[in-house]
Amino acid sequence: MAEAAAEQRGILGWIERSGNKLPDPVFLFFWLIAILVLVSIVASLLGWSALHPTEIDEATGTASVITASSLLSPENIQRLWVDMPQTFTHFHPLGYVLVVMLGAGVAERAGLFGTAMRAGVRNAPTILLTPLVVLVGMLGNLAADAAYVVLIPLAGIIFHAAGRHPVAGIAAAFAGVSGGFSANLLPGQLDALLFGITEAAVETVFGDFTPNIVGNWYFIAAMTFVFLPVIWYVTDKIIEPRLGPWNASMAGNAVSPEQQGEVADGDRALTDGERKGLRRAGLAVLGVVALWLLFTFGPGTPLIDETATPEARLNPFYRSLVAGFFILFLLAGWAYGSAAGTISNHRDLVKMMSGAMEDLAYYLVLAFAAAHFVAMFAWSNLGLILAVQGADFLGSSGLPAWALLAAIILVSALLNIFVGSASAKWALLSPVLVPMLMLLGISPEMATAAYRVGDSATNIITPLMVYFPLILIFCQRWQKDFGLGSLAATMLPYSVGLMISGLALTIAWVVFDLPLGPGAEVFMEVPATVSGGEAVPAS
Repeated sequence: MAEAAAEQRGILGWIERSGNKLPDPVFLFFWLIAILVLVSIVASLLGWSALHPTEIDEATGTASVITASSLLSPENIQRLWVDMPQTFTHFHPLGYVLVVMLGAGVAERAGLFGTAMRAGVRNAPTILLTPLVVLVGMLGNLAADAAYVVLIPLAGIIFHAAGRHPVAGIAAAFAGVSGGFSANLLPGQLDALLFGITEAAVETVFGDFTPNIVGNWYFIAAMTFVFLPVIWYVTDKIIEPRLGPWNASMAGNAVSPEQQGEVADGDRALTDGERKGLRRAGLAVLGVVALWLLFTFGPGTPLIDETATPEARLNPFYRSLVAGFFILFLLAGWAYGSAAGTISNHRDLVKMMSGAMEDLAYYLVLAFAAAHFVAMFAWSNLGLILAVQGADFLGSSGLPAWALLAAIILVSALLNIFVGSASAKWALLSPVLVPMLMLLGISPEMATAAYRVGDSATNIITPLMVYFPLILIFCQRWQKDFGLGSLAATMLPYSVGLMISGLALTIAWVVFDLPLGPGAEVFMEVPATVSGGEAVPAS
């Protein structure tokens, strides 16, 4: 009881209590919509306005004036009720996530992701054990939930087998999977989700915008190489010495025999079928890559617009990547499952795709609420007014771009302590942040990259993170007196290290003006047209 009371004191206890008082993210959006309606009424009555940054009134020859619109005006009430199906189904992240998850759900349920992670860390040399666990954890983000339920407990078993403290292995894997949530060598589901929200944020102010879901590829690959030594150092030099030597008497029966059996099952050797499945999956991946190269550079170049301007020629390729990831995950999962015995026929494949959609039930509800919040924010004109006024204020402040982006990282990290969902936070922040930064010449891709750094760093220290209790159970299997405060204290050095290194990476990226991904730059020209025009990036 004393230990439990102690855990409720201090900053971590305050965070836990405060966060638990927040409503579910779905209702958080509904509450924000109610507040938005009230603010829009007040703004309309007070005549809130701003000069349009680029649009000229043809009659007067001066800048057009943007005025706040009440969400209870007849026009907006009609929009709400008449366009509700369209508002929901046209929410860009929805289609992206549903398509990608149709394929990723097959790969996960067939066992491809779990087997690939087991194969990656089981026979690792002792000296390279920590970095390999961390690297597989970061790459395992492509597998979504599978990385949490397979790799993290497996890391504890492997560390124990190597004579090291099992909790150190769990901490390293947790830091890689969750602290390095956005770091990866390849774009994946998260890129499709976040850039879908970015697209919606841009279009609320600037009209049509073509998202580039590989627009952070170079940046997240660099995050992988920057975060890897940080987590490695913290594990071997800070966390493991702090934990001290481990002995069997520290372990308890904190989990049921069934749960212990499931965790221990992760350490079994690969079967011949699983090895064959991994080989087939690898061939399937190579086949999909070759197919997309053919579509891009082969006869007719269907994924290149030869008639477009140089910076827009690859837009069809970028937009095809959502379908590309769907095909890649689907065929790789099918190839693995047919060899490993987890997929017997096409009916199994359909069941796995259906199961993936069932897992997205909560996301669909969240997307409904977020879609209406984003749309109503645009109808009120408050997003554009705040973006213009915020851009004027920040522009007059003289702050360099790197300082603005560093502030966004810190705000994202703080908000992450209270709202765990990456998509929910970005849906809250992006309608103002993305247009505001665009008006300052900072690209949507750079705004998204900065958000990702802040979102990753504090994932591992908030008790509100959905997998935090599960990680605690994994730790208690090896150390029965390991409590919530113990886990938070163990992960705090990782969080600080990731925050510092992430800030340094972002600042350096902006100062040296490095490309964020294919066709994606840090800076852009202020959009030439607004409300129906397309944001034109700098060449």
